[in-house]
Amino acid sequence: MNTRREFLENAAGALVGIAFVGCGLMTAAPARAQMRRREVVVSGRRVKVVDVHAHCAVPEAMALMGLKLGAPGTSLPPLLHVATQASDRIRAMDEQGIDVEALSINPYWYKTDRDLASHLIKIQNEKLAAACAANPDRFVAFASVALQHPDLAAQQLEEGVKKYGLRGAGIGGSVNGEELSDPKFHPFWAKAEQLGVLVFIHPQGAGVAAEIPGRLKGNGLLENVIGNPLETTIALSHLIFEGTLDRFPGLKICAAHGGGYLPSYAGRSDQGCLTFPDRCPGTKDGPLKKKPTEYLKQLYYDNIMFTPEAMRHLVAEVGSSQLVVGTDFPYPWTKTAVDLVLDTPGLSDAERVAMLGGTAAKLLGINA
Repeated sequence: MNTRREFLENAAGALVGIAFVGCGLMTAAPARAQMRRREVVVSGRRVKVVDVHAHCAVPEAMALMGLKLGAPGTSLPPLLHVATQASDRIRAMDEQGIDVEALSINPYWYKTDRDLASHLIKIQNEKLAAACAANPDRFVAFASVALQHPDLAAQQLEEGVKKYGLRGAGIGGSVNGEELSDPKFHPFWAKAEQLGVLVFIHPQGAGVAAEIPGRLKGNGLLENVIGNPLETTIALSHLIFEGTLDRFPGLKICAAHGGGYLPSYAGRSDQGCLTFPDRCPGTKDGPLKKKPTEYLKQLYYDNIMFTPEAMRHLVAEVGSSQLVVGTDFPYPWTKTAVDLVLDTPGLSDAERVAMLGGTAAKLLGINA
């Protein structure tokens, strides 16, 4: 097996074929944007901004499942199709003041068998690592893992981190209808805790929305607007109430979209256990070690929340130390994630610096 050093030495050659869907095809040579780069400053100090929520795709891996960028039903924005060099993406980052993106790929492979999953993930993680190696000051990436095969996922995470230099794992909010708290996934959680790396949870498009399709039909893009945050809400709740966070207390988890709805109505989780204690018995390992809301303060959340009041409320619920920047790039949900941190009232300069990049840099092993 090649060492990480040997892999990086061959990264340029391996790079051909990556597509920026979030990861568009990158060239081997470091790309340079053609516009002036926005520099984010807090109290006269230049701040490195880190975006933990940015999407990409690897067409060669997708092809193994008969998928391709731009195909009907893929719902990929135009930039994902046409961006074939890192400079396209860096230009957009520079406009927003994003210095480093942590690339991740939403799982589409959870129904594949073990052999196909092994091959697909190997290609995908190699291409992700090569893309980052080509522009190491602008990109890091989360490893993809085949979570439907938990022992394999644990191996893929370890290889991704140790061999390819990836910074954690990007996973869905459920796996083929199964909750992330299911004991079958313990081998993966144990490996993530052992490695001390960040796990980024992003809702599955076919998660909650697939379970309640009739209620989410009609106007308003409800399968996304409500369905995506709802899946995150459910996933985090199960990790709390089924004791996963007690069993693996060292886990570092970042939830997309501000943690869904859970932090906005967190008190109901505590009150439910007080009102109906028989419905909160804990696991076979014993009662929960904390109140449900206390677990929220050990998780991390991106700031895809759109308003200063939403930011202020999340800070009040979980603490400013738990928030990081997320843009959902290249999906056009927001171009003002940086400004949201700068414009939210009541934050100290130190809190703004941490949210913009200090916290994410520590979690992802990025030099400040």
